Amino acid sequence: MTPTAQREKLDALKTVLGGLGRVVVAFSGGADSAFLARVATDALGAESVLCVTAVSPSLAPEELDDCRSLADEWGLRWRQVRTDEMADPAYRSNDADRCYHCKASLLDVLTPLAEAEVSTVVLGVNVDDLGDHRPGQRAASERGARFPLVESGYTKADVRQTSRQLGLRTWDKPAAACLASRVPYGTPVTLGTLTTVAAAESGLRALGFRQLRVRHYGDLARIELDIDELARAVELRDHVVAAVRRAGYTYVTLDLEGFRSGNLNAAVAATKGTS
Repeated sequence: MTPTAQREKLDALKTVLGGLGRVVVAFSGGADSAFLARVATDALGAESVLCVTAVSPSLAPEELDDCRSLADEWGLRWRQVRTDEMADPAYRSNDADRCYHCKASLLDVLTPLAEAEVSTVVLGVNVDDLGDHRPGQRAASERGARFPLVESGYTKADVRQTSRQLGLRTWDKPAAACLASRVPYGTPVTLGTLTTVAAAESGLRALGFRQLRVRHYGDLARIELDIDELARAVELRDHVVAAVRRAGYTYVTLDLEGFRSGNLNAAVAATKGTS
């Protein structure tokens, strides 16, 4: 994206936000929601923007800590709220619409906050997200949420490029979906499973790995890392195995295809004619 195109797209985003006036940002701390939260706060003023982080067993502890740090660093008006998707049997059963039920639970909490703030709920969905199997977007749209990044034409690459230009440290932050996304569809989501996945991923991050997923298959963990980190994982084999076994897994495997965001969505997307 050229500097001119970058400025025009940022102006378009500010125009969308200006038209909303007041917003409640679903703030997970990822590159997209962080960018949206910062631009909204800069454009509308902190008094008109409430950034809300949903806390549940599916949120990695490191992500909550980073949300808190970003709010302090950027002067965001921020709060955390509890969501209770684990109380929903449809969510726990983990069918292909799990994300729908999760996002519905999130909006059940954010909507009353938005009403109290006389605001609109906004999510950091970008154009690239529209091509994946993301039933959560449907749940959010049905409940009146808006996607300003989509409305202003932002792709994931655009978000990262503009974030870097603005000096936001989140510009190269690894993608971090909820922990339930590590569990194959059809395998029930339990508190124990989410805790185990979180512990395994924390152990790997302590070894210096940034972009990663620990896919959960019972007592077997399948690790996805960036391709250029596979050799290092082999070199640190003993440490990698020890970290994942400490989390509770018996078998530790390394996926030679490397990290693929939304990997477990592939089969579902294929049946729906998407890629």
